[in-house]
Amino acid sequence: MDTVRAPDSETGEPSDAPAPASLGGKVRSAARWSLINTVVMRLGNFATGIVLARFALGPAEWGVYGIAQTVLLVLLSANELGVGLAIVRWEGDARRFAPTVLTLSTLSSGLLYVALFAAAPTVAGLLGSPDAAGVLRVMCLCVVIDGVAQVPGGFLTREFAQGKRMVIDGLNFLISTSVTLLLAFEGWGAMSFAWGAVAGNVVTLIGCSLAAPGTLRFGWDPGQARALLKFGLPLAGASMLALAVVNVDTMVVGATLGSVSLGFYVLAFNVSGWPVRIISEAARRVSFAGFSRLAESPQALAQGFSRALGVVITGTVPLCVLLAGLAEPAIRLIYGSQWAPAAAALPWLMALGLIRIGGELAYDCLVAIGQRRSLFLVQGLWLVALVPLILVGARLNGIVGASQAHVLVAGGMVVPVFLYALGRGGIGVSSIARACAWPFLGGGVMAAIILGLESRFGDSRLGLLAVAAIALAGYTLCVLPSRDFLRGVGRADRPTRQNMR
Repeated sequence: MDTVRAPDSETGEPSDAPAPASLGGKVRSAARWSLINTVVMRLGNFATGIVLARFALGPAEWGVYGIAQTVLLVLLSANELGVGLAIVRWEGDARRFAPTVLTLSTLSSGLLYVALFAAAPTVAGLLGSPDAAGVLRVMCLCVVIDGVAQVPGGFLTREFAQGKRMVIDGLNFLISTSVTLLLAFEGWGAMSFAWGAVAGNVVTLIGCSLAAPGTLRFGWDPGQARALLKFGLPLAGASMLALAVVNVDTMVVGATLGSVSLGFYVLAFNVSGWPVRIISEAARRVSFAGFSRLAESPQALAQGFSRALGVVITGTVPLCVLLAGLAEPAIRLIYGSQWAPAAAALPWLMALGLIRIGGELAYDCLVAIGQRRSLFLVQGLWLVALVPLILVGARLNGIVGASQAHVLVAGGMVVPVFLYALGRGGIGVSSIARACAWPFLGGGVMAAIILGLESRFGDSRLGLLAVAAIALAGYTLCVLPSRDFLRGVGRADRPTRQNMR
């Protein structure tokens, strides 16, 4: 399907690009709302996880939940065949092709759920958790709900309406958490997560539909359908590969080590994902739309990507270093001593989390500029190399070995391939190095401070707080020279004393 450019509001002629100031204002506003939304939601999820781990659920229940969550995420990566991204990416009036998107998305999601419902016992058995079959069947109802919500949710993303999305996500969290906690303390085990997820997704569907009225209209245009599938299927395949890369470890650990070890691993992986979910998720809600607007200008795209990467990495490095350096005392303090075995895998998983954040931003950029073959190459190589190494690592060194295998493949093979793909898109290694240099220096200083002071201050809450504060102060001093770059201010833009008089 040919893209249609929106006419200029004054001349009526096609406009090649939106006004930079207008776009920049929208992106900044959306990014602020998205960050606030993500931080609030993740803090709430963090508190909920502590309550459940301490008082309601043990490692075995967390292992079952981990299996169900993994299968759900893999299905969600491709349930709408990638056509939902057309609502955000394609130019012109999206309401023209939205009915066809909704029909394709709903139909494919429904068929996928029917297949999963039939195969649930087999899937659960292969993953080492036969008890997960019922949880799978309930939790994966979210696949169908998500398929229907793709179009109204896509319109909110297209318009950078992250303020509305924050309200919707807040209601989702309130309902899903209430249902999960109620059922968990009533003894429902891992099934409490499943019904909580379903309730929350229903709220999101209703909220998005109300915030983007008139978008839930089914329709069918064969020409549009062919163009949408041509656009979406490669993206869906790449997305499924990306989710498989992140979640194949759960499958291997569950099948190899059992549900109890899997429970420890899932907890450690969830902790390592805090920076990913807080920083990266907030950025990705605006990054794809923003990169898509800059795709026609290689120079603007390179500058935009470099600055976005710098902001994301600068915000992520201190969280990753703190959680890696203080892994065991942090796990004991937050979740209790019964979860201490999870701490051994956490430092390695924090390194993986940092790589994931940069990789996800690069993924959005490559999608925006049409580098789909590069995405398949990256994700395919990642998955092919990862499965055997995780299997060997898990057998040799348990959950630590699985974590080490993840880092080995991601850092040694995937990062260079991503750099090559970005270079072909006009984003050079030098601009990426500039974005990461000061944060990485600060991270090294933080690690040295933690290693030097942890034994002296002890594992008390006050001691951990003191070590963290000193390490963060050292990091701040290291990244101060990059503040103008992160703000997008060049030397010529700096106010001088004479100009300020």
